[in-house]
Amino acid sequence: MATIDSEPRPLIPALRPFYDWVIPFIWPLIRAVVAWNLLVHAYLTMNRGIFALNPVFDKMGYTPPSFWAASSFAVELLGGIGILLGLFTRFFAAAVAIEMLFIFSSYWGVGFGWLRGGYEYVLMWGLLAFIIALRGGGPYSLDRKLGFEL
Repeated sequence: MATIDSEPRPLIPALRPFYDWVIPFIWPLIRAVVAWNLLVHAYLTMNRGIFALNPVFDKMGYTPPSFWAASSFAVELLGGIGILLGLFTRFFAAAVAIEMLFIFSSYWGVGFGWLRGGYEYVLMWGLLAFIIALRGGGPYSLDRKLGFEL
């Protein structure tokens, strides 16, 4: 009977050493991918000006829009840094998941397709952030190095 800790037998047994070598790096890679997305968004927001997003938040019904634009920028910048470093990972990932939940709820009526302005994109990133919040920083994180989590 398989347990949750056992790995399935590879179809090509010669790949087992590669899989054994790469598995420890999967979680930091997932954190880096999510952090990269957040940091790119924060960078683009910073270049346009934080309050350039005011019309977007106003259209979604969030008032005052400047509060929501600044909050979104802070969550994406600080969350991106925290998730990348694995520092206060659960806290920052939960904040990102909550931000994506707010945006998801604004796009709900449009439908799934992101290219039509739907919720597909924010649903995916929100679920990834939620998964990171549940799992924490993992073995290669500052949380683990410091010995505590927020």
